[in-house]
Amino acid sequence: MLAGVPSAPARRTAFALAATLAGPAVWLARAAWGLPTALGASRREIRPWAAGSPQFSEGRFHNRVATPALPPASARRGLLRQMHEERHTGLPARPVPLVRPEPPAEAGDLAVTWYGHSSALLEVDGRRVLVDPVWGSRVSPSPLIGPTRLHPVPGPLEELPPVDAVLVSHDHYDHLDLPTVRRLLRTQTAPFLVPVGIGAHLRGWGVPEERVVELDWEQSAEVAGLTVTCTEARHFSGRFLTRDTTLWSSWVVAGPRHRVFFGGDTGYTPGFAAIGARLGPFDLALLPVGAYNDAWKHVHMDPEEAVRAHGDLGGDLLVPVHWATFNLAFHRWAEPVQRLCAAAERSGTRVAVPRPGERVDALAPPPVRDWWSAVGSLVDEPDAAGDAGVGSSVAARAASWLLARRQLD
Repeated sequence: MLAGVPSAPARRTAFALAATLAGPAVWLARAAWGLPTALGASRREIRPWAAGSPQFSEGRFHNRVATPALPPASARRGLLRQMHEERHTGLPARPVPLVRPEPPAEAGDLAVTWYGHSSALLEVDGRRVLVDPVWGSRVSPSPLIGPTRLHPVPGPLEELPPVDAVLVSHDHYDHLDLPTVRRLLRTQTAPFLVPVGIGAHLRGWGVPEERVVELDWEQSAEVAGLTVTCTEARHFSGRFLTRDTTLWSSWVVAGPRHRVFFGGDTGYTPGFAAIGARLGPFDLALLPVGAYNDAWKHVHMDPEEAVRAHGDLGGDLLVPVHWATFNLAFHRWAEPVQRLCAAAERSGTRVAVPRPGERVDALAPPPVRDWWSAVGSLVDEPDAAGDAGVGSSVAARAASWLLARRQLD
């Protein structure tokens, strides 16, 4: 053997070691692919736009009522236990029923098509407004890590009719999705109306300046005959380790005859009553009902609080959003709408609960039909007692995905 030349066994060992190390390296590279862009604008890039806001001080945005940034110490141990033991509780046991969207040629007087989670297409006095559009498969900056869909998108983004405005409530990944923004740039010409600071994300992603409208709470813009007002919410923002660098909001869409409130993502706040007094009453309100937990009760409403907020706003018809599509908390999959319907019945609140993709005429809503109980929660299935485990949850989700796709074919 020549000096300095490794033997055949040594070469095989080196190749095997290299191959072993290459697998994780490739996975990490894929997981981090596009990460800097997906994270959005930096604090330095956002600050010039944020500094003039009354909600901005000491380097970050604030809620108008005291809102703890972290759960109390007494709740943290329970939260860690839930993360370990109950992380699969929110998975559906069977496919979520979908409806292939069929928007009318002309926008109606007052209607909503729910696409899942907080994504919806509003029709207000003959105009269309798209809210919190998320068509991506994963709500995360990474293509490999983070919550994935529990059901497919009911219809392709490219099949949406022309919209007059796109509203974004805040910059969390389940409400502001980079792949969706890029597709909307190609398929739509409408402006993006966003809370202060989020424009920096959009500009960095290639959205032209003329398509970015940044508003602070209580500021309005006229779009295609609609008055769109940025209104208070009780939440937070952030796409990585830094928090509250951009503002969060709810939205009011007012036409000549009808008014709609979109809650986005929010905890309960007395500010709802002020919004209702100033801008209401509302013919239709879309309010978040899911992803609640005692550990973050100040920033996510539970279903009973959503009904209370609806009353504060002076709402007529309530359509629940922020549930069913992503597993973001530890409650059972159908629990949010079950609790909502019970609370609505006690208070006499009118509700409509569409399936993903279903259009509701808010002026003649259909009777509530329970389609969610048949879906159920995976954790309640006889063969999923205890912790179902990652393997079984992934298998169940894959089966649900394939069966749901058949519904759309």
